[in-house]
Amino acid sequence: MSKKSVETKKKKIMVFGTFDGLHKGHVDFFKQAKNFIKNSFLIVSIARDKNVLKIKGEYPSLKEGERVALVESCKLADKVILSGTKNHIPHIVKIRPDIIALGYDQKAYVKDLKKDLKNKGVLVKIIRLKPYKEHVYKNHLLKIK
Repeated sequence: MSKKSVETKKKKIMVFGTFDGLHKGHVDFFKQAKNFIKNSFLIVSIARDKNVLKIKGEYPSLKEGERVALVESCKLADKVILSGTKNHIPHIVKIRPDIIALGYDQKAYVKDLKKDLKNKGVLVKIIRLKPYKEHVYKNHLLKIK
């Protein structure tokens, strides 16, 4: 069976993030998303460098290609992609996920996400995942130490 047919038979769960380095909080995030529905297909969307600058006020330490390779190397994602360059909606519409799993602290681009996707013909369930030691495993906190 081809990878494409496996992807279309399983429920697609999509997550988003910068993933500027991988820590236990990220690993837990991927596992929570993947285990939300048994036998799911996890798609990780990596934020573009220029979008990270726009959201966080600084470029990530690792370039977007390095961050893609890092997430792929942890072997929890079934597919790793780069997010849209100008707008986050088209790349989500292309994937057509069944579920979008947001981190407990994700605020950027999520206010009207469900409505914006519905307007494009994508009906998606949006869930919020639980934090994993939120006062320890955050990149900005780990950089301080």
